[in-house]
Amino acid sequence: MHVVVSESAQAAGDAAAEAIAAGLIAAVEDRGQASIALSGGTTPAGMVSRLASLSLPWGRVHIFQVDERVVAVDDPARNWLSLLPLVKRVPVTHRHPMPVETVDGDRVYATELGEVTGSPPVLDVAHLGLGADGHTASLVPGDHTIDIVDRDVCWTDEYQGHSRLTLSLPVLAAARRQIWLVTGASKASAVRELTAATSDSPAARVAANGSPTLFLDADAAALTGLA
Repeated sequence: MHVVVSESAQAAGDAAAEAIAAGLIAAVEDRGQASIALSGGTTPAGMVSRLASLSLPWGRVHIFQVDERVVAVDDPARNWLSLLPLVKRVPVTHRHPMPVETVDGDRVYATELGEVTGSPPVLDVAHLGLGADGHTASLVPGDHTIDIVDRDVCWTDEYQGHSRLTLSLPVLAAARRQIWLVTGASKASAVRELTAATSDSPAARVAANGSPTLFLDADAAALTGLA
């Protein structure tokens, strides 16, 4: 695990954006196209804006989602809406929102993912966050999806008022690059456990099975001794 600590949340987001850009460029150079799955929410807003401003071979980039709430397409809680500055940079055929309105959305999205990234799917970049409870994506402590290893996309139990669609742990762990962006003092305890490998949380299990780089601000890193 590689950890990069910045003084501010904005600086951490910018650093994460640069790392993602490098991963996408490398993928295009190596394989002719690139794939990324992004987490939504407010934390990565600055990162998304910064990444969208960079000059990249966007015509060869496919954008997937790490997870999505089961809400209406125009609901502010929809993760896809927070990604629009970046989504607008890629061709329409390279935009892959999760079909949470569809009963068999898990199977539909797994097929779509496999057509671009192979079988089993290997994303070039997975962008992840970290919850104070140790969740990442919509892999939440106590949820049955944590132990699913034979599906690439899963429906979750209800969490914070919504059921969700999420990429499974094996898919996230298999990504060529895991880029984590975690900011704020409320995440400090979870970051300490993750970096010290003292947790069996969903986030720890994803990180342990991949090659993660954590981009933190000083507040999130406060309990690690790295700030």
